[in-house]
Amino acid sequence: MKQSVFIKTMKPKVKHFGESISLLKRNRLTCLSFYAVIMLLLIAVMAPVLLPAAQHIDQATNPTEKLLGPSLEHPFGTDELGRDLFKRVLLGTRISLQTALVAVLCAIMIGVPLGAVAGFFGGAIDEIIMRITDIFLGFPPLLLAMSIAAFMGPSLRNATLAIAVAWWPWFTRIVRGQAVSLRERQFVRAAVAIGTPSYKIVYKHIIPNCLAPIIVQSTMDLGAVILTISSLSFLGLGAQPPQPEWGLIVSTSRNYFLNAWWYSIFPGAAIAFTVLVFNLLGDGLREIMDPRTRNV
Repeated sequence: MKQSVFIKTMKPKVKHFGESISLLKRNRLTCLSFYAVIMLLLIAVMAPVLLPAAQHIDQATNPTEKLLGPSLEHPFGTDELGRDLFKRVLLGTRISLQTALVAVLCAIMIGVPLGAVAGFFGGAIDEIIMRITDIFLGFPPLLLAMSIAAFMGPSLRNATLAIAVAWWPWFTRIVRGQAVSLRERQFVRAAVAIGTPSYKIVYKHIIPNCLAPIIVQSTMDLGAVILTISSLSFLGLGAQPPQPEWGLIVSTSRNYFLNAWWYSIFPGAAIAFTVLVFNLLGDGLREIMDPRTRNV
């Protein structure tokens, strides 16, 4: 019992939740971005429930409402098939956020354990894992995701898996750096001294103390992943018609840009807004969770 108490008391103290909320409210830009993310999540959850999805997803043509400009009836105008762009952009929120969350979670599940193992054990294990990681990091994420998606075949699921494969090395490198520092802490040394199995040390001591940088990195990566998913769909390697995915809508609108400017502007603005709010939220969380970058 004394040994377990000693290990518990040697762990770094977690910041009080109320203090984090106070720091979040102090930064107005971060607070606004947080509310914007909540709004996007609500749209993603509620849009498929409130909107008749089939009417705005299928390929049925409505010639009388084809390529209409923005109006009270159609705030974002209509597309070449007469579908309401406002409702299609709302429906696309669910696709973009869902695929981004799945891709980032898959990257975390791959990268975090590898980084923790590499940092804790060191030696040959560290060298093997990090050299493989460096090989993946040697390719731009978008180019690597494009190659994998093209090999697997164009679909939203394959694009999501391709992005996860391209993104896990970033989490491995971050967690590995944290693990190298944590393995020298006294609470980890105490766990080793009393004979705690290595896998328990990794999953109960190393990984939980890496949560702060993981949360910050994953929040900022969500915006980048959404942009990457849109890029793959734009190139025909992601979502396929008639899915209302933002990048696919922008890709289709290229043929009508001169006569229907609204067709590409509004889905493009949705992509830019979503990427911006996730980046701002990630920067704010980094200031909250890292005392070295916090403005006191």
